[in-house]
Amino acid sequence: MVAIPGHRVSAKTVAVHPLRFAPSGALLNWLGVLSAASAVCVVAGLVVAPARIWPGILLVSLYLVGMGLAGIFFVALQYAAGATWSVAFRRVPESLASVLPVGALGLAAVFLLHPAVYPWWSGLPGEAEGAQAFKAIWLSPVFFLARAAVYLIAWMLFAAAIVRNSRRQDADGNAAHTLRNVRLSVAFFPVFAVTVCLASFDWIMSLEPKWYSTIFGVYNFAGLFTGGLAGIIVLVVLLCNLGPRGMGPLHGVASPEHLHDLGKLLFGFCTFWMYIWFAQYMLIWYANIPEETTYYVARLRGLWAPLFVLNVCLNWVVPFLVLLPQGTKRAPRVIVKVALVVLAGRYLDLYLMVMPPFAGASPVFGLWELAPVVLGGGVLALVVLRTLASAAIIPQRDPLLANSLHHHQ
Repeated sequence: MVAIPGHRVSAKTVAVHPLRFAPSGALLNWLGVLSAASAVCVVAGLVVAPARIWPGILLVSLYLVGMGLAGIFFVALQYAAGATWSVAFRRVPESLASVLPVGALGLAAVFLLHPAVYPWWSGLPGEAEGAQAFKAIWLSPVFFLARAAVYLIAWMLFAAAIVRNSRRQDADGNAAHTLRNVRLSVAFFPVFAVTVCLASFDWIMSLEPKWYSTIFGVYNFAGLFTGGLAGIIVLVVLLCNLGPRGMGPLHGVASPEHLHDLGKLLFGFCTFWMYIWFAQYMLIWYANIPEETTYYVARLRGLWAPLFVLNVCLNWVVPFLVLLPQGTKRAPRVIVKVALVVLAGRYLDLYLMVMPPFAGASPVFGLWELAPVVLGGGVLALVVLRTLASAAIIPQRDPLLANSLHHHQ
């Protein structure tokens, strides 16, 4: 993989010669075959080993939804802050947002076809008094499904509206689309904050309904956004280098300065993730309340313990140590490897949140766990590549594009 070039194209050149990304047919065919083969395995698993395949579908769907949410959150954050540096590669996080409906479809399949993954679906044991009574109401199936529909529909509507305005600006050059997206982005943040927190409680924490953590929603936000930043970095570097003689559609557009800022964001949010991780763990350990400690006791036994430690290494130790020097944030070969590590860490983080109630004393990872992962990865790549190819790779009529092309530290 070659370095991101130092020279840049001008805004005038971009306007006259809009660049398109055209993924190779061979790559798309290969991804299609891989996705189809893994889909067959998933269907077979639904018949042969449903107790193992359904948690895997839930896990991968949560991963995809998180990537999609991170993409649209990044775009909304840039609009609301009036940021100009990221305009040149905005199509990348927009393409991640297109994964939202795929993840939503996977979650809908779990909720509607196999809700038994949630132990409370047939009712909570014990007397319905106090907090238990509220929990029984909150986790009633109809209310649960209604909330899930509200979360997913709200996210997809905001994502579709923001991306649509961005694409319309390419067609007519009307700066009013930017103003509309600023307003939509500001409105999106409170909706995002509340729904992501509640969805984390509903879809992940309720897998162990007796356990609770008030910081769990913030923890999941930190995880999904670090994963999204890592995905953006991987795509930006690839789009700079995929093409004849290593000259991809973002060659000369995304500069070392852009990569440096993305690296600083990844470094900062990985450290934020670690801060929230430690805050949750330390407070539960110190309080030593049985209803809370059972979560960590299960994850520190047997073969779960090495994965517990590896989770911290992938999501914080590696990115912190490698990205601490300034030069590594500007080195494509280095930062893309760190981003791949963080993407793997995001999966492991979700794995440790979702799988212990199903796997028991030891983690299990075989064909039935691998098939949903391969299917999710193949579909993610296909959707992102096709979305990137559906419009100009650079928002060439954005009034802030010139500032982004000449961005410097």
